[in-house]
Amino acid sequence: MAANRLDQPRELRRTFRPHYDPEAFGRLSERIARFLGTARFLVYMTGFIAVWVLWNALAPRSLTFDPYPFIFLTLILSLQASYAAPLILLAQNRQADRDRVQSEQDRMTTERNQAEVEYLTREIAGLRLALGELATRDFIRGELEHLFDEVLESARREGPRRPPRRLESDSE
Repeated sequence: MAANRLDQPRELRRTFRPHYDPEAFGRLSERIARFLGTARFLVYMTGFIAVWVLWNALAPRSLTFDPYPFIFLTLILSLQASYAAPLILLAQNRQADRDRVQSEQDRMTTERNQAEVEYLTREIAGLRLALGELATRDFIRGELEHLFDEVLESARREGPRRPPRRLESDSE
């Protein structure tokens, strides 16, 4: 029985449901929703309604669309709105999914950048500590001046120094 095995795909069954590509349908709905949100659509819709109203208001009764022409216009506008709303919602959901993915990528990038900044901060702190332990030129100069002052003070206390005596073995 291959049908009960989970590692095997199911056999395709015939159904009465229509088959469609959700990605292609999503792209189409986004294009429609993008068009519905433009000034061009508003101009086209305004032109269509103006032509409809003028035609049915000024044309002879034999050339109008219906004895009650504005009811048919209301029906058309209701149908347009009933399809436009779900298409716009579908496009918004797809955009929200893309935004969620982008937000996750941004969060990961931010975490990586924060870790790098923390690492660099620790490195800079380590370098500052290491530099604090190094003898700088001013420190060495100060120490030499201090030693020179001590030697001068010691020489003043002892008075003039006599030259050391030479040993006989040195003169030979």
